[in-house]
Amino acid sequence: MNITKSFFTLIVASLSFYSNAQTAVNGGLVSPERFPVFSKCDTVQAIDLKKCFYTEVQDFVFQNFQVPENIKQNNFKGEVKVLFEVDATGTFKLIYVDAVDATLMQETKRVFGKFPKIQPSTYNGKPVYAKYTLTIAIPLKSSEQMVSEAAAKTVLLPVATPKLSELDSMVYKKYNNPEFESHLNIPFSHSYYAQFDASLNQVGSNNHTASKPYTYAEVAKYYNLNAENEKLKKNASGWWARKLWNENTVEIQGEGYWFTLNPILDLQAGKSSPSVAKSTFVNTRGLNFRGGLGSQLNFTTTIYESQGRFADYFNRYAQSIKPAGGNPAIIPGMGIAKDFKTDAYDFPLAEANITFAPSKFFDLQLGYGRNFIGDGYRSLFESDGASPYPYFKINTSFWKIKYTNTYMWLKDVRPEVTVDRTYATKFMANHYLSWNVSNKLNLGFFESVVWTDTNNRGFDVNFVNPIIFYRSVEFASSGRSGNALLGFSSKYKWNNQVNLYGQFLLDEFSLGDVKKGDNSWKNKFGYQVGAKYYNAFHVENLLLQLEYNHVRPYVYSHSDPITNYAHNNQSIGHQWGGNFKELIAIARYHKGRYYADGKITIGTRGLDFDTLDNTYNYGGNIYKDYDLNRPYDTGVKVGQGNKTAVFIADLQGGYLVNPSTNLKLFGSFIFRNFDPNQNTATTFKESTTWFSIGIRSDVFNWYFDY
Repeated sequence: MNITKSFFTLIVASLSFYSNAQTAVNGGLVSPERFPVFSKCDTVQAIDLKKCFYTEVQDFVFQNFQVPENIKQNNFKGEVKVLFEVDATGTFKLIYVDAVDATLMQETKRVFGKFPKIQPSTYNGKPVYAKYTLTIAIPLKSSEQMVSEAAAKTVLLPVATPKLSELDSMVYKKYNNPEFESHLNIPFSHSYYAQFDASLNQVGSNNHTASKPYTYAEVAKYYNLNAENEKLKKNASGWWARKLWNENTVEIQGEGYWFTLNPILDLQAGKSSPSVAKSTFVNTRGLNFRGGLGSQLNFTTTIYESQGRFADYFNRYAQSIKPAGGNPAIIPGMGIAKDFKTDAYDFPLAEANITFAPSKFFDLQLGYGRNFIGDGYRSLFESDGASPYPYFKINTSFWKIKYTNTYMWLKDVRPEVTVDRTYATKFMANHYLSWNVSNKLNLGFFESVVWTDTNNRGFDVNFVNPIIFYRSVEFASSGRSGNALLGFSSKYKWNNQVNLYGQFLLDEFSLGDVKKGDNSWKNKFGYQVGAKYYNAFHVENLLLQLEYNHVRPYVYSHSDPITNYAHNNQSIGHQWGGNFKELIAIARYHKGRYYADGKITIGTRGLDFDTLDNTYNYGGNIYKDYDLNRPYDTGVKVGQGNKTAVFIADLQGGYLVNPSTNLKLFGSFIFRNFDPNQNTATTFKESTTWFSIGIRSDVFNWYFDY
């Protein structure tokens, strides 16, 4: 009889509690080696501790739970579902209650607040916390009543087919930020990347910093993202507080997989002067889903719904690059916009990336987004200032080498090439080889070719080979219908605080014309030199940066504009196109959750007049055929045409609300002075002040310095 009673007690316990109780060990969940121990169970043998624990919990609830009067009067019959834990100190903590009436939920919380502290679960002899579920039957039942009912049901009921338990047996782990070790791309934000840039550029590190965005796995070798994230966490115990200040909105981790789901916000309100509108604003709502399956496969996808109105100069630029088909503008870096109300834009956006890393030498990425090559604020090779595009990327890392191949599907949206309301397709293939020559010196070699779908050429398989010389293949296969560019980069780590970097871009260079020394228009090249000073003047987390960019006229353009170095009417290289020089000074600082960024841009641009009296192509507009309307063949210099002085001061500061989503409260101030030699209908002297405040998930770069 005693054996029978013990058997039925165990059955009741299994029905009342989640039968596979889970214990946290090193961020994972396993079965405990010993269940929590009530004082009445001290003398019970280890094999019976589970049954004793279940019985004591059930009886404690039975003795202390007071069914609310309104429940009694209604003769309510039902259940209260409870999820609770016994932590590593032996304290009971209520996690979740599911009941049809609020008074039942309140009473359950009260009862669980009365549980005594007991001996916790152990694993490998060490205290750990464990989670359990409990079903409280209304009317209340003691453990003995439940044993009797279970025995009666067992006698009366026929043998049934065993219930499937696949879902119930799935193991969930405590979320321990697995993305920080994954091959997932870190969203590229200059401000965020500045936080770990110094760690990645230490003398002697075999790291490659030019090809962006980085993966978490790349950065984790040199910067402990998980530890830094823990330092920023607030002491928040409630669910809402944790989600607001510290955690992903939804985070799930199991055996070999993890997922997160987060809202993405960019809500700004501001005022610019001069302005034809009363205010400026950005209203972006998005959703980001990312995760990993195993250690080799990671993915992320984000959809945005956005409306906005900007400072006048930015609105005019967006309108000046509008596509064929009637849409009013292209928002730089975002994409094609529709009208919103009478003076604003609606610009939806989507980005995605899936990464497969079959070995430590390779990772393969298929995505819809933007890429960047360089160590500076700007890139002459490949920047993220244009709209997102489909791409396939191969990263190969071994020895002192990182080799990046990127294949892109781009669009030309001008009316001249739009057929049957369909935009023209063009293709781009890029090679970038990064070589750490020594502990301090890095050299990079860049090659790119752009071609179109002329004669149904499609995506040319000649460029699939990742180690072939693009320029030779393009010359042999296309009758010079494509556009090839070459580049060279370098970085020198003076010490752990000072890095020097540079780029040189070559676009149809003519050695014979260089020897003549007459500044031929054919000498199409650009260069960049820059320096970074980490922990400047011994101020921790202060980054100072100085950068100079110089791009001659007609760079990025081509004899057939469809094969220029651009996408969606925006340059894939430097955002200003050709015919300019600029000096940029940047300061970035962060301390805890507070941050401040400052940037000053001083530049000279050579713009076209585009008047009835002067229709010449001076080399700044990369969508013009460089063989037509050139004013000079020699004596070509940066700034020719409508020489325009540009000054932009951009200040931003704020507070990091949630490090898991990089959600920031911020205020920004932009002063822009634009001063051409001659005012025209589209280019005229103007000074703009633009102040904005808002909250945004800093997961991509907004460029307002046009």
